[in-house]
Amino acid sequence: MKHKFDAVIIGSGIAGNSCALKMAKLGLKVAIITKKDRAESNTNYAQGGIAAVTSQTDDFDLHLQDTLDAGDGLCDIKVASSIISDGPQQVQSLINLGVAFTRLSNGELSLGKEGGHSKRRVLHVEDLTGRAIESALLSAVNSSKNITVWEHHFAVELITTDKIAGSTDQPKRILGLYTLNNKTNEVETIVSSAVMLATGGIGQIYLYTTNPLIATGDGLAIAYRAGAKIRNMEFIQFHPTTLYTNKSDRFLITEAVRGEGGILRNLKEEPFMQKYDPRKDLAPRDIVARAIDSEMKKSGDPHVWLDITHRNKDYLKQRFPNIYDHCLKEGFDITKDLVPVVPACHYLSGGIQTDLKTKTNVTGLYACGEVASTGLHGANRLASNSLLEAIVMAYRGANSIFEYLKSATFVSAEIPDWVSGSVGHSDERVVLSHNRDELRRLMWDYVGIVRTDKRLKRALTRLQNLHHEINEYYWNFQVDTDLLELRNMVQSAILIVDCALQRKESRGLHYTLDYPNKLEELVETQGS
Repeated sequence: MKHKFDAVIIGSGIAGNSCALKMAKLGLKVAIITKKDRAESNTNYAQGGIAAVTSQTDDFDLHLQDTLDAGDGLCDIKVASSIISDGPQQVQSLINLGVAFTRLSNGELSLGKEGGHSKRRVLHVEDLTGRAIESALLSAVNSSKNITVWEHHFAVELITTDKIAGSTDQPKRILGLYTLNNKTNEVETIVSSAVMLATGGIGQIYLYTTNPLIATGDGLAIAYRAGAKIRNMEFIQFHPTTLYTNKSDRFLITEAVRGEGGILRNLKEEPFMQKYDPRKDLAPRDIVARAIDSEMKKSGDPHVWLDITHRNKDYLKQRFPNIYDHCLKEGFDITKDLVPVVPACHYLSGGIQTDLKTKTNVTGLYACGEVASTGLHGANRLASNSLLEAIVMAYRGANSIFEYLKSATFVSAEIPDWVSGSVGHSDERVVLSHNRDELRRLMWDYVGIVRTDKRLKRALTRLQNLHHEINEYYWNFQVDTDLLELRNMVQSAILIVDCALQRKESRGLHYTLDYPNKLEELVETQGS
């Protein structure tokens, strides 16, 4: 069965929904494809907020300089300046949609401060900012007649002209995609000349992560297989402070806690960040995560402490209600107890290479949000710049797709239906599950906060074996979500390791014992 839309967006977080709303207002018929419920996204788990210049004590140059400092030399200054300057306008668009950012008693916006920021500039809705933004966007999406949301559909593969027999189109361009309907287990065909990837990150390829179960690198993998350029995948941000428990999915304790005075202490209750950076607990995330990792390795302790007990109890409960409630359920009262924290995989600072209009090198293929690499983040993301980038680039991406569809001349091509494997569903589910677990532990142990070439090469050998197993054996079976996710996770992991091996220096989020110093020459890595 074939379906046709002007444009298709894969992903239903802040980037995907914002882009869909803008395209719908421009009169385009849009489909949003999401593999779970429409509300399940990385956006929904974002606690901290959105960084933008909205006070008279702040300015664009200061925000830009903080972004460049965090990016450790690899930010594209033109890109960063452009996105930062558009921030206030897009924040206002969220307010117009009904996002009720927390305000002070005098009616002014309550602005938080996080690591790497020289000013208070982080707008928030208590400590549930992402959920509030997602709720407002979904309400608007549900009210739009031009937007169709396909829940429980998994994007299997992009369709390009070079995959169609007899096609003479030059250059290669997008024709649509195949998507698995998880309710019927059938692969359906969507015909569309424009596809926006807004699929989020890769957190689930690591053993410990703040990301939801959907973050399996799907957008990266299908873009790579379609010929899109991928860059700087070695820059994986590990959030310094997640609640230490026996669970693999870590509960995020926002950087805003340290912004409000939280102090990191070792198990002797001694503060230690002054040994690593003059900014102490408000240093950028890469520095704080490595400091915690170093303290744990030196002492053999399983975690460090986060201490915010010196702040007013009522203030903490009002400012961080979600964190307070969750920690209390786990046995820790943040108003009087030290909280055990450890780093966990959080954010991908590389991704699909795009320009400032979200275009990739594949005609008709666009990307925005965490899956994209615009040049804003460089070697390390400044806290709360992610939601800023998502709303700014989603708006630009919608306009870019509209102009493309209006001006381009399209040659029709006969798109074949998906041909499923002939063996039926694999009965070796335990093997797929084992491979997924092995992949996550492999990445955590060998491609984590501190790396070596020996560990990276060991990881790459096993990842290549897994890749071969999937494509030579499991691909004979009919596809299902477990197989598709594992395929994408392995491909994304290979891209990360491949890029990490190319970088012969330590910079930003990539730290290797083999090359502890920075190169004078600025290098960008490419997924190959």
